[in-house]
This record gives sequence, structure tokens and C-alpha cells, in this order.
Amino acid sequence: MEFRLSLVLFLVSLPAILAQEFGKANNVENVKVVVNGILSVARVDNNFVCATIDWWNNEKCNYGHCPWGHSSALNLNLSHPLLAKSIQAFDQLRIRIGGSLEDQLLYDVGNLKYPCHPFRKLENGLFGFSRGCLNMSRWDELNQFFSKTRSIITFSLNALLGRHHKGGGVWVGEWDSSNAYDFINYTVSKRYEIDSWEFGNELSGSGIGASVGAGQYGRDLIKLKHIINHLYNESVAKPALMAPGGFFDQSWFARLLQVTGSGTVDIISQHIYNLGAGVDPKLVKKILNPHYLNRAYGLFHDLELTVKKNGPWASIWVGEAGGAYNSGGRNVSDTFVNSFWYLDQLGMSAKHNTRVYCRQSLVGGNYGLLNKTSFVPNPDYYSALLWHRLMGQGVLSAHNNGSADLRTYAHCTRGRAGITLLLINLSNETNFITNVENILDTDLGAHARNISKESYFKRGLKRTVSWVGRKALDEAICREEYHLTPKDGDLRSKTMILNGAPLEITKDGNIPELEPTRVDMKAPLTIAPLSIKFVVLPYFDAQACL
Repeated sequence: MEFRLSLVLFLVSLPAILAQEFGKANNVENVKVVVNGILSVARVDNNFVCATIDWWNNEKCNYGHCPWGHSSALNLNLSHPLLAKSIQAFDQLRIRIGGSLEDQLLYDVGNLKYPCHPFRKLENGLFGFSRGCLNMSRWDELNQFFSKTRSIITFSLNALLGRHHKGGGVWVGEWDSSNAYDFINYTVSKRYEIDSWEFGNELSGSGIGASVGAGQYGRDLIKLKHIINHLYNESVAKPALMAPGGFFDQSWFARLLQVTGSGTVDIISQHIYNLGAGVDPKLVKKILNPHYLNRAYGLFHDLELTVKKNGPWASIWVGEAGGAYNSGGRNVSDTFVNSFWYLDQLGMSAKHNTRVYCRQSLVGGNYGLLNKTSFVPNPDYYSALLWHRLMGQGVLSAHNNGSADLRTYAHCTRGRAGITLLLINLSNETNFITNVENILDTDLGAHARNISKESYFKRGLKRTVSWVGRKALDEAICREEYHLTPKDGDLRSKTMILNGAPLEITKDGNIPELEPTRVDMKAPLTIAPLSIKFVVLPYFDAQACL
């Protein structure tokens, strides 16, 4: 009787609840989100979220601005407490060290044939810079920091050493592996943990600044694989080999996999800057246009097919992605609006078997997850952290029957039962009321798995009782909601709001807690205009997540 009375009171108050939620809304649209938890459509790495540390220094400028400061791997302030805390909040963050200047980087170890000096501006140099050099004392400092923060490291090696410029951006000749050999040997001797070695940066296809033919590139990868196998011969685990770290070119990538064959390349990595130039005044419009965002689908789909056909032994990574190239969009890439693009990319790439997604950058440029001087997190940092903590390895199919402005993604929840939905509302005027359905509740799901409604009900009841324990059956069962909005409604705000509270560094200098709002499962699930919501459904019956 008490349960029925509560239900009646809730239904009576529902119009008032919706009026409060949608006070300023022009449109309200009811949508159905169907999640297939029977089988996962893909699986990501446990440390899917990754960030990059680049080599650019304070002389790197784009469009009259120089946004890199001291964020290079050569001079990043490793002693700043907030930098370490920002990484440690992930409990093992993947970090890729690499970038455009890596193919001009020397390692000051062994019999180095060239003078060792920092990168400096050079008019005729590749990307307008001279060669640079990494001292082993700095390499030691970096590895002490990585050990302290429990980071998982990918290091991208110089792949141009020994080649010569033929003209038109094309480089020919065999790779000189001597400096890389000495560097890897030093790393092994110091017992520094490297999860993967990458070979070169954006040399695939026509390349960015420089290119190498797929055949020669493949032969050099075989050489590098032999070096890794030899130097890690006595190690319990060998680092993976990743390549090519460039923009996808179907014939070039296919040729690379054919030349190297099974047992050489463990990870195929691509770079994505699908928003275009950072100076584009239409950057925000692109981010909020679902049809523009959908163009990236082909990049993930085509690479997935190419790898499946030519190198099914290799996993797929996005080795670098910053949205807008040339250091990102000023007052766009480091603001709330960029999270629409970033989280959509994470969701879309995961559905196409991308195991890891590396964001350009952790620090530096306009697209850094952290401010380059204070290390205070930008909005995308919190988006990345929430994804890392909530979205598990199992990727589920989730579709909605509403407007293209509503983007829906679903994963098994990380570390616990149920699923987590990611809802992204690109509309500036429509509130969506979502009804989440399990495909098992539909005729399609029952037919596909030959599961009767009765058997599903019995299984669901058993699982509900086991989770609820001795709770009264009419006690509220809740979901968790993490609603993300910009401060003061300003899409270009650098302050993200979580469930109405600003995310700011605490008084004692720590990353703030990311606390959810617990909502009765009977309450409508809504997503306001131009906002993002993670929704944890702990009682959702998903066989793929068991």
C-alpha cells in the first residue's frame, strides 16, 4: 500500500519536476535508447584514455600565438605537485612521448655522431627547427617521474636518422638504427619500464613535412623488432612495437602490414585532427554539428577493415588526436565546448575496436588537458577522468530513435555490475527525455537469442534480489548521474560544472572529487541542451558484462 501511494504521488508531481528541469527549454523530445547487452561489439584496453607529451618548445608559434611555453618533455616542470596529482588521479595514465620534432631528436648516449644541443628555430629545418637532443640525465628524471605517478609509457623513436631528403617531402634510404639501439639499451640497463616503442611520427602516405615509402618503412620496422627482441631477451615482458603514428592512407597502411608480416608490428596507430585548422572561425560550429562529427566514422571503420584484412594480429590505437591541428583552437580546444568533440571521439573510436586513444596533449598547445603554466585542469581533463573511471572495457551497441543531436554510447561499467551510458546533447534548444530499454525486452532481442520473456524476468529478478539483498523491494533503486555543463552557460568557459558544482582544485591543492547525483530509477532520465551526462545503471542486465 505504501509503495502504491509513493508511486501515485510521484506521478502527480511529474509535471512539476519536468517543468523545473526544462524551465527554459523550447523543445522537449521523448526518445528511446536501446542498449544491446547480449554481446559486446568491441573491447578497449583497461587504460583506454591516454595523453601525449610533445617536444615542442616555447618557440613553436601558430597564427601569431606561442601556446607551448615550457611543456616540452625536455623542460616540463616535473616537480610541480599538481602535475603529478593530475596524473595519479587516473591510477595509471597512459602517456605517449612523441610529436613532430621526434624525427629530429637525438639521444645523448653511446657513440653519438652529432653535437647534442636543444631544438632551436632554423629557417630551412624540418618544421622550421634544428635537430634537438635528449640528455640521459633528463631521461632519468622523466622515468623517476613516471615511476612515481605509475604512468604507462609509449616512447616514439626518431625514424628519419640516416635517410636523406629526396625532394617534395620524400625521404629515402635505410634507417640508421645505431642511436636508437644505444638509447633502448640504456633504458633496459636502467630497468625503466616502457610499455611500447613507436617508430616515427606522421611519415605515412604523403606525410606531414616528411614521408617514407611503406616498403622501406616496413623493412626498418623489422630491424627495430630484432633490436627489441635482442635487448629485451632476458626480460619477462617485451614492449610492444607500434607504427606508423600517422594519418591513415589505406594503400600505405596495407602495404606496411604486408611487408612486415605477422610478429613484427603489434599496434597500428593513426593520428586524427578531423576539425581542421585551429584558426578556423567555424570550429565551434563544426564541434556542434553531428553530421560533421560523423565524418570521422570512415577513419575508424576503414582502418579497422584494413587491419582485419592485412594484419589481424595487430591492435589499433589513436596515437595522437587534438581535434584542430596547429596547436588547437585558441579559446576553443581548452574550453567546455571541446568536450562534445572529445567524448564523441572516445565513444566512436571505441565502437571500432580502437584499443587506446591518446589525446594531444597532456600539457601544451591550446588543446592541453592541463594549463601549461599552472597545471590546473581544463574541462576535457575531467571528461577524460570520468570516462576512465566509469566506462569499462566492454563496448555495447546503443542506439536512439531521436534527433541526430543526441549522441549515445554505452559500455560495461568499469569495475562493477551494470552499464554506463554517455549522453551528449548537441542541440541548443531541445531537452531529451530518454527511455532506456534493454534489447532483451524487445521482440528482436528475444528472437535473436531465443530468450523468452519469462526466463528473462526470472533471471532479472534473481539478479535484482542478489544485488539489493535484504532491502525492502519497494525501497528506491537508484542510478548515478554525472551531468556536465559549462559555467554560466558559456560554452567557451574553462570551468566545467558537475551536477551544479564547479570543478575546481581544492584548498589543499588536490583534484576535486567527482561525486554523482543519485536519482531514483523511476524518475525520468533527461539531458538538457548543450550538456553531457554519464549515467551509471547498476541493475541493467547485460550478459556481455558478466
